[in-house]
Amino acid sequence: MTEEQNSKLMLHLQQRIAASAASAIPFAEFMEQALYHPDYGYYTAERTRIGKRGDFFTSSSVHSGFGRLIARQVEQMWQILGQGPFVIAEPGAGEGHLCLDILDALAQESPELYAQLEYRIIEISQDNRQRQRQTLETHFQAGRVAWCELEDLQGMQGCIISNELIDAFPVHLIEKHAEGLREVYVVNGENGFTEELRPVSSHLIAQYFQQIGIEPALGNRCEVNLAAADWMRRVATTLGRGFVLTIDYGYLAEELYAPYRHAGTLLCYYQHQTNENPYQRVGFQDITAHVDFTTLQSIGRQCGLDVLYFGQQYQFLLGLGFLEMLMEMESRETDPQKALALRMNLKTLILPEGGMGETFKVLIQGKDVAAPELLCARRIQDITMPSRPF
Repeated sequence: MTEEQNSKLMLHLQQRIAASAASAIPFAEFMEQALYHPDYGYYTAERTRIGKRGDFFTSSSVHSGFGRLIARQVEQMWQILGQGPFVIAEPGAGEGHLCLDILDALAQESPELYAQLEYRIIEISQDNRQRQRQTLETHFQAGRVAWCELEDLQGMQGCIISNELIDAFPVHLIEKHAEGLREVYVVNGENGFTEELRPVSSHLIAQYFQQIGIEPALGNRCEVNLAAADWMRRVATTLGRGFVLTIDYGYLAEELYAPYRHAGTLLCYYQHQTNENPYQRVGFQDITAHVDFTTLQSIGRQCGLDVLYFGQQYQFLLGLGFLEMLMEMESRETDPQKALALRMNLKTLILPEGGMGETFKVLIQGKDVAAPELLCARRIQDITMPSRPF
């Protein structure tokens, strides 16, 4: 994204605010435009977002082992569904790293599944589509990968996978005051964008808190992700039979809206630094908020999805054989320095502090699959620890 594009996005937002009836727009609308404007949004304009030269890392960009372990769970899902034609749908696939690692693993370790697999990417960004095409060229040539819309998959049998998708959905910023719930609106100020508190923009916000049985504490600010609830409804009604695998950072509602969380969880990412000011570097920085997994589970149940698994990422990966994979990869590395680097890189996926092990949660829901014992649910005490120090 260029400075000229940034100026055009700023002007677009200023004009949008000025043209509104109240000379203000809800923060959720501001966030949506900042991230997803068709030409100038953070996720749609041409730019490097992921990796060392970008603004943040994802688990799939840390190491291919992440996708390889998920492939093991996918293979079991295929077996549960009868080993027939199988669709993996991934919305918001970034540069295609997770797709590549899953398909590479299945092509090598489960060729029968690979031969029956359709991997469908749901992607609104043309920039990302170009990157995905380059990353996944081999699997495109094999006929395993294509782009589509979620609606094209109606009645699909397989698994819908999202990795760090929902945290970037636009959120309403809400504060609790003596007179009730108030919403943050964005207005044009003398020195840029500024905020005003006004009555909530939708009755769905009060209904949201009623459904989870929690309200923010007096004086606290928090986020309400109405788009996440809508997304879960769409996913549940699209899936004919199979699984929904959601990986993201977040909490159950009781912790997400706890009284001690005074300012909510909204964060911005720019060149691997975080800040809490979404009104700077508009279009140049990511804006995210932690996911409410209670609502995802509740909406899923209403739409026919049973909760099969919910846990922290380190538990999920250990259950799928993280330690065994690490030791096997280390055994093939003859250079001690490279072996150490491999270990440190992979440990990022499971470490609680400075890593992704506890912050990220994994939710697996199922539709018309009974109550299978998933591989990822293997108890840690049942895992044989490696003999060498970890």
